[in-house]
Amino acid sequence: MSLTPYFAFAKKSFLQKSAYRLNHWMGILNTLIRLFIYIEIYRALYGGRESVDGITLSMVTTNFILALGLESFFIVDDFYLSNRINNGSIATELLLPVTFYGRMLASNLGVALFELIFHFLPAMIFAVLFFGIQAPLGFGNMILFLLSALFGYGVLWSLSFLFQMFSFWLLNVWAIMTIKNVFINVLSGSMIPLWFMPDFMKKIISFTPFDSIYFTPVQIYLGNVTSGQIAAGFLKQIIWIICLMSAGFILWNKGKRKLVVQGG
Repeated sequence: MSLTPYFAFAKKSFLQKSAYRLNHWMGILNTLIRLFIYIEIYRALYGGRESVDGITLSMVTTNFILALGLESFFIVDDFYLSNRINNGSIATELLLPVTFYGRMLASNLGVALFELIFHFLPAMIFAVLFFGIQAPLGFGNMILFLLSALFGYGVLWSLSFLFQMFSFWLLNVWAIMTIKNVFINVLSGSMIPLWFMPDFMKKIISFTPFDSIYFTPVQIYLGNVTSGQIAAGFLKQIIWIICLMSAGFILWNKGKRKLVVQGG
């Protein structure tokens, strides 16, 4: 199967995103404002102390910078499928000589690449200059962090893919997408570092895919995990991607059989 059409879809999404320059600058400003608010809150909570229960303020600051930075380009269009079902265009798209989910992924990756270059990197430069960031334990940890972040995006996209399949049975998936995103924000470590979660919550979260999105890459970056735990973290990310995508494909195949175009 040729990948050329998918590269074309990714390029189209990249170019479309570049047309909205004001939105791009507002995105960077939004990330920096959120960083400032979160970091200042934790500085106040720390009250001048260097660490709390072994968790240093530097670790917390680095967690927020990396997690919100990754979030800035971990772009997933949760309504890609539902929009095309509601306007009827899915009927035409299913006839194209490419897979629908492949096109969906390519479009998301095009936007993510744009955000990586023009949002993530500038935001990280500003964050490092104004807030400071703890250096990675070593070059190897930096490489493993990037690889884990890639798998983290895979988990995030797979979750979205699975939940989008409910578009075949629901007129509006906004509610379940909102619930999904709330769980991601709270349980992935991007809003609240998982170090501060109660032990019973940590155990529950460890059986979910949420910590694999942001917290696992950050832990690897900081060097807070052993080589065995790094391997387990990668394995967990891969397993969740496979499980979520498999469940999504099952719903996709069932949904296509009962598809009713509502527009067009």
